[in-house]
Amino acid sequence: MAHYIVGDIQGCALELKQLLAKVNFKPQFDQLWCVGDLVGRGPDSLATIQFLQRLGDAVKIVLGNHDLNLLSVLLNVREADPRDKLDAIIALPDLEKQQLITWLVQQPLMRQIDDQVVISHAGVYPWWTVAQAQTYANEVSQALQQAWQQNTLGEFLQSMYGNEPNIWSNDLCGPERIRFIINAFTRMRFCDQEGHLNFSAKTSPAEQTADADLVPWFELWDIDRATLVFGHWAALMGKTHREDVIGLDTGCVWGNRLTLLHWPSGKRSSVAAKV
Repeated sequence: MAHYIVGDIQGCALELKQLLAKVNFKPQFDQLWCVGDLVGRGPDSLATIQFLQRLGDAVKIVLGNHDLNLLSVLLNVREADPRDKLDAIIALPDLEKQQLITWLVQQPLMRQIDDQVVISHAGVYPWWTVAQAQTYANEVSQALQQAWQQNTLGEFLQSMYGNEPNIWSNDLCGPERIRFIINAFTRMRFCDQEGHLNFSAKTSPAEQTADADLVPWFELWDIDRATLVFGHWAALMGKTHREDVIGLDTGCVWGNRLTLLHWPSGKRSSVAAKV
């Protein structure tokens, strides 16, 4: 079985299909791992989701911030941003929307391939071990699914939003604890040496001049036996300057390219954006 990990798709369904054809992906033998942000600013988020769902067990997904935003839109917690081009999903019949919600809430914040590769959308908070991160990701998954089952998902999603707390403490509890875990897994880019997350800086590290105390989270990640693979940060264009921390968001939705990583060879394949 071949494992392929793809960067942020963000509704670029055509490029995804072309990229899988390029590597001769076969769902009966191979697995596709998605680093999150299946939907977003690309031209066809609905086609992306439908294609991935048809792959069945051949696809493994972690949630990104845009995927959580889609849940909030479908639950009427937030108005859809026209730039996200979600109209086709919003126009689905109610039953299909409910099926999509059910599918999304079952997706975790973090996955591992054979204990060798850790996959999450934005990365892993540097003050957590891989084992701790998995525990916290599982905690959120359980809370998310419980909220769906108890018909309180709207309230869960509403309490998810906010930038505080911006530093981890084992004493965090309730919505604040859940909020920090979700933010770390889906929105993290820069942080300071003490562990405070910054959500306003979104440029590449070379362009970040507003706050000299901020560094990319992965510069503070200790060497571990596991390889971390993440997306989210298009401005990096995949450049982390580390072999054990791999960025796969290469900005297809912004006119650059969609990138796929074969594991364990590390070979990368890509296709140029079509829009």
